[in-house]
Amino acid sequence: MPSQRALGVAVVGTGKMGADHVRRLHRVVSGARVTAVVDIETERAKTLADTIEGCAAYSEPAAAMAAENVDAVLVASPGPAHEAALLDALGRDLPVLCEKPLTPDAAAALRILDAEQKLGHRRIQVGFMRRYDTEYMKLKQLLDRGELGRTLMLHHRHRNPAMPPWFTEEMLINDSVVHEMDVTRWLLDQEITAVTVHKPAPSSYAPEGMSDPQFVLLETESGALVDVEIFGHCGYGYQVQAEAVCERGTVRIDDEHGPRLTADGRWGGRVAPDYLERFADAYDREVQAWVDATRRGETTGPSVWDGYASAAVCEAGVRSQREGRRVEVDLIERPAFYQ
Repeated sequence: MPSQRALGVAVVGTGKMGADHVRRLHRVVSGARVTAVVDIETERAKTLADTIEGCAAYSEPAAAMAAENVDAVLVASPGPAHEAALLDALGRDLPVLCEKPLTPDAAAALRILDAEQKLGHRRIQVGFMRRYDTEYMKLKQLLDRGELGRTLMLHHRHRNPAMPPWFTEEMLINDSVVHEMDVTRWLLDQEITAVTVHKPAPSSYAPEGMSDPQFVLLETESGALVDVEIFGHCGYGYQVQAEAVCERGTVRIDDEHGPRLTADGRWGGRVAPDYLERFADAYDREVQAWVDATRRGETTGPSVWDGYASAAVCEAGVRSQREGRRVEVDLIERPAFYQ
C-alpha cells in the first residue's frame, strides 16, 4: 500500500558501500530514514547507528527485519551473504534494494527467482546503478529512438587505479565486468549468448597471479559484438567509457567527466579517483527511485531476472577466463513473471 510516512530502512552491511548508502539515506534521499544497520562486526554497526537518532544496530539481518520500524531493506553485504538475507526479506514480504551481485552464482539466483515468483509479486530491485547514470540514460534513449539504426557493436572501457589486495582475477569478471554485462543487456534489450576472455601481456603493476588487463568479448542474440577492456591497475584513476557503433552513426559517452582546462601550455581534465565519486549522482538517483517506488507500493528497476542473467554471464566469463576459450551462456527461458 502507498505510504505517506518516511520509509524505515534497514541497511545490511556497513562496509564502504553500506556506509555510503547509510549516509545517502540519512542526508541525501527524501522520504526515508535509516532505522537499523546490520553487520557481523557489531562495534562497527553500533558506531554507525549511534550517529543517527532512532537507529539500532544488529548483528543478524533477520533480527533487524523483525523490528517494527523496518519497512524495507537495503542489502550491501558481501555477495555470499545475499541469498539468506533476500530469502528472509521475501519471507516477510519486505521491499529490497540489493547491491550487485544478486548472488555470487546463477544457481543461488534461481532460488531467489523461484521464491519471488512464489510470493506472487516483485519485491527485489538489483543495484545496477549505471542504469541511473545521466550519460548512460541518454545513450539508452538515443538507441531506443532508432535514429542511428541497429547497434552493431559496443565498446566498453572500465579502468581502476588499483584493486585491493584481496581482489582476485575472477573478481575482474564478477565484480567489475558484471556492470558492462548488465548495461549491455539493458542498452540493447537482448541477452548475451557467449563470452570469450582474452589475456594480453599483463601490466608490471598487476599483482602476482593476476592477469591484468583483460579483454572480454560478448556476443548477443542479435549478433551484436561487445568488447570490454577491464584494467584493474591502470594507476591514474577510475574511468568508465562506452561507445555504440550503429548502422548510421556512432555515439560515445564519458570522454570527459567534468571540466576541461587549458592553461600554461597544457590541456586536460580530472579523472575520478573511484566509483563512489564517478557514480555518486547515479547512486543518489537509484536509491531515490527505489524509495519513491516503494512508498507507492511498487517495485521497479533492475529485476531478479536481471540479477540472474548477469550471474549466468559472469559464470561463462569466469570459465572462459580459466579455460581460454569461447563459452556459451547457459540461461533458462525467461519466465512470463519477468516479461
